[in-house]
Amino acid sequence: MKARLMQGNEACAEAAIAAGVRFFAGYPITPSTEIAEAMARMLPKCGGKFLQMEDEIASMGAILGASLAGMKSMDATSGPGFSLKQELIGYGAVAEIPCVLVNVQRVGPSTGQPTAPSQGDVMQVRWGTHGDHPVIALSPWSVKETYDTTVMAVNYSERFRTPVILLMDEIVGHLRERVELPEKIEIYPRRQPKKTRAEGYQPYEPDYDLVPNIADFGKGYHIHVTGLIHDETGFPVGSPEVTERSIRRLHEKISRVGEEIIHTKEYFMDDAEYAVVSFGGTARTAYEAVRRMREAGKRVGFLRLITVWPFADKAIERLADKVKGIIVAELNYGQLVNEVRRAVAGRADVALCGKYNMKAFEPEEIEAAVTAMMKGGKA
Repeated sequence: MKARLMQGNEACAEAAIAAGVRFFAGYPITPSTEIAEAMARMLPKCGGKFLQMEDEIASMGAILGASLAGMKSMDATSGPGFSLKQELIGYGAVAEIPCVLVNVQRVGPSTGQPTAPSQGDVMQVRWGTHGDHPVIALSPWSVKETYDTTVMAVNYSERFRTPVILLMDEIVGHLRERVELPEKIEIYPRRQPKKTRAEGYQPYEPDYDLVPNIADFGKGYHIHVTGLIHDETGFPVGSPEVTERSIRRLHEKISRVGEEIIHTKEYFMDDAEYAVVSFGGTARTAYEAVRRMREAGKRVGFLRLITVWPFADKAIERLADKVKGIIVAELNYGQLVNEVRRAVAGRADVALCGKYNMKAFEPEEIEAAVTAMMKGGKA
């Protein structure tokens, strides 16, 4: 493998193409613009298509349409653009259209501080659209992991036929690191029908894994796609039974795989009495803070979330059974900390180490929060 100096956003684009993405529609927005620039440069060289759309809503609609026509598709945006895409994210979920949406987070609300780091979109990723549907969201902490999780996001979108969110942040998106990219990666192919029209093909008939094998447009199948609740034919049905069955299947096709898609990593946990939980760019600082405390003889560990949604309930439960207290470090006013509290269910103390002033964490800030908890004070 050849070593390269790469930016996180560049690694995202290269990984997407390596995983088979051949269509990108987007609208430039800081701090994700480098992804669009890289896709515009590279896609034509591999037979792909790049479109700069007139706005964020049109961008999301374009990747859904391209995906229905058989192309693995991706879009990249940041806070305000992610807000505009919410209705079509829900459409992609209910119509089961695979695609990847990259959200390189910045300070908000609204236009906020476009060039400053933040992790304030965590709950919007999960609950931004109306109605009930599951979400898969991955959050890398390095340039190399950005490459790996982008490939993973493309594969999960195809495997479960659902939009997948790559939840990056400005820290990782604009970070440059020396990386060695893999020569080969595992690629999940686009699902294809197992029946012909004559054999009774129905586009939304679930396979053994509860995921339908929807034919690509233009391949001779009759397909009806709608945002309305529909039965196996794809046509709307105003039935309580069909509605319940449809919504339950959307959730169960992902929940049934359990821990397989929930990725976490532990550090310094063998004898830890206290722990830090973090994700994305903030996890880099959290790791350094915990490493320093370990050198000082303090029994502190670290749990890093790579999969943010579905939430790592079991990993947090295991953590709560080991330690007395948990500090959640995140660049926002307090979002993921509430999910940690829910999963801990009172078995350990949980406190927020939050920051929302345009600046990334310093290790000393996280160390101080852990120290305050260890002394019984307010973190």
